[in-house]
Amino acid sequence: MTTRKQKTGDKAGTDYHFVTMDEFTAALDGGELLEWAEVYEGLCYGTPRKPVEDALAAGKLIILEIDVDGAIQIKEKMPDAFAVFVLPPNEQTLLERLRSRKREDESAIQKRFAKAKREIIKAWECGAYDEFIVNRDLDKAVTEAVGLVRSEQARRAAPSR
Repeated sequence: MTTRKQKTGDKAGTDYHFVTMDEFTAALDGGELLEWAEVYEGLCYGTPRKPVEDALAAGKLIILEIDVDGAIQIKEKMPDAFAVFVLPPNEQTLLERLRSRKREDESAIQKRFAKAKREIIKAWECGAYDEFIVNRDLDKAVTEAVGLVRSEQARRAAPSR
């Protein structure tokens, strides 16, 4: 769920549920969000609780792409959640990746870069993450993430001794 405007190519209900700030606030106040954050320029993003809980109850695997504060909120509400943080190889690569997107001016890039560096530190320190992956190569990072999730699923499925 987000308060940002729908962009060309976005599919409402698939990519996001695009809502007004009043609708977002009502969902938040009603306990309908598992996690939420106010991000760049006052825009809000959140994960609706019901679809996640329904999917988990049906035995499905749910993957959330959220920031560190969101991961902390999820771990507080769902302590058994398995959290993986994806790191850049180094700060220079992170900065190059932000620039290569060619979406923003240098000032905005520097703000995102500073925020990302703070998030990385917070991710290491907060205790919400079970694993960390360094994304040097996207295909290898995806393979590693899939392996970690499968290992965790197998661990949870194994009978207790």
